[in-house]
Amino acid sequence: MRVLLTSAGLETEEIKECFMDMAGKSMAFVKALFIPTAAIDAEAIEVLPKCMHDLLKCGILNENIDVYDLHTGMESGKLQQYDVVYLCGGNTRYLLERINATGFNRSLMEYINNNGLVIGVSAGSIIFCNNLDKNLGLIDTKLDVHCITGEKRGKLTYPLKDNLKLTNTCALVIQDFPDGMEIIGE
Repeated sequence: MRVLLTSAGLETEEIKECFMDMAGKSMAFVKALFIPTAAIDAEAIEVLPKCMHDLLKCGILNENIDVYDLHTGMESGKLQQYDVVYLCGGNTRYLLERINATGFNRSLMEYINNNGLVIGVSAGSIIFCNNLDKNLGLIDTKLDVHCITGEKRGKLTYPLKDNLKLTNTCALVIQDFPDGMEIIGE
């Protein structure tokens, strides 16, 4: 399991390096699935180029990034061909509805359980937590993003507290649930 939940993506050098380490291979060979589905309002759409730049600045080649907008489902076998799934921010409820309606929820959780790497940004992080009904249920807590004050850096113990808070410069890293959860950044 390799999941990186963020408020603002690869916002700091530390978060970027964590992602690159988690990928475990040369960025020039990484295939990414970029999911902008949550960006349904002008403000979220405006941030999409920054999200795409997150992948490019790590050295992932443009031709190795596929954009997928969840109009249909994706079989688990096809999803497994990607080294990373990047879930953009925007409208959490809409993103979760599309994921569940297309059956992508099952493929995505199978991908994660088969050691697939996922980056969640804002809404793309919240879908894994208890904020909404029919969430993906990765962690049993509520997650707040874009907070002024967030969790302290370090390992987390399970069971988690009822509500975790992420600033734009920290991330929740999940590598070996439940023992391998930690906050990086500030």
